[in-house]
Amino acid sequence: MRQLVRRLSLVSLAAMLASPALAVDEVFETEGPSIRVQTVVNGLSHPWGLAFLPDGTMLVTERSGNLRLVTDRLSDPIAGVPEVDARGQGGLLDVALDPAFEQNRLVYLSYAEAGEGGNSTAVARGRLSDDNARLENVEVIFRQQPKVQSQLHFGSRLVFDPEGHLFITLGERSHERFRSQAQELNSHLGKIVRINPDGSVPADNPFVNQEGALPEIWSYGHRNIQAAALNPVTGVLWEIEHGPRGGDELNVIEPGANYGWPIVTLGINYDGTTIGEGLQHKDGMVDAIRTWTPVIAPSGMIFYQGDAFPDWKGNLFVGGLASTALVRLTLSGDSVTGEERLLESLRLRIRDVAEGPDGSIYVITDEDNGEILRITPAQ
Repeated sequence: MRQLVRRLSLVSLAAMLASPALAVDEVFETEGPSIRVQTVVNGLSHPWGLAFLPDGTMLVTERSGNLRLVTDRLSDPIAGVPEVDARGQGGLLDVALDPAFEQNRLVYLSYAEAGEGGNSTAVARGRLSDDNARLENVEVIFRQQPKVQSQLHFGSRLVFDPEGHLFITLGERSHERFRSQAQELNSHLGKIVRINPDGSVPADNPFVNQEGALPEIWSYGHRNIQAAALNPVTGVLWEIEHGPRGGDELNVIEPGANYGWPIVTLGINYDGTTIGEGLQHKDGMVDAIRTWTPVIAPSGMIFYQGDAFPDWKGNLFVGGLASTALVRLTLSGDSVTGEERLLESLRLRIRDVAEGPDGSIYVITDEDNGEILRITPAQ
């Protein structure tokens, strides 16, 4: 009898571990349509970025350094990815396709790169082979300077504008001893930069002709930006950055503007002390259009434009790590008019958000056994 009970227990355990019931397949009510949430794939190691190929398959990054192709399963790691510094918050981060991908098959990756002085965010591009098995002719087109000793606050999202310029969001690397460089134009820390796809600097960048300023800088005074997207109506870049203990902020980005960090913030240090003089506003620095305290820990965002959820067209969807939610914001121009938090009961850290070719919404979860989830109308 004991042997029979032991065998049954082992069989039950094996069935639990292998069961597809461990994947998500649930219907949720929202303030608008009912939605169905289903696991596309799981087994990812802390996935970070997601991009759709023209045929509807996906590229997904794992922070450990793998780039994978996703259909109804995960591919083996794609070869040719640059070596990453996968410590702390570092590793392989965002992925984006060249606007002319169907002609040139170029893929862009942001990642933490080790080097003299420590590490920093870098961006490389390479051609995805015709069989999707490897990146070819990989070249680094941007390196954040200076490199410092930190495992925190790398940014970094990659966003192309309609003219083909590439925005790169960069963290200020967290530590108090160098966070003030977010206010210095001779440093990339705490900046958004704008470059051409080959790494050269556009002639109309705001600091091109300013002595002592790095010409690729687009805006400054940022903390750690892990969510960014172009407003499809205005063509202007929006971003959401992590505050410290309080003070996550949603910003509309203006070229050459100063967003305040660490002089202005609605948050405090994690030990409860005041940051700087405790200023929440200062003339000459741009205020956020929305803030969160307690924080949502934002990562990944889209302006929804699909037809699957017509009532949500034009809404902003933001991944929440600390809030374990998909945050939906309604907008009127540059103002936020409402907020709803979706998927909270799943208790999953949402790292990135993407819109699929059919208008479905996809999110990836920042877990040891990370998942890609698809959100569709329940009916």
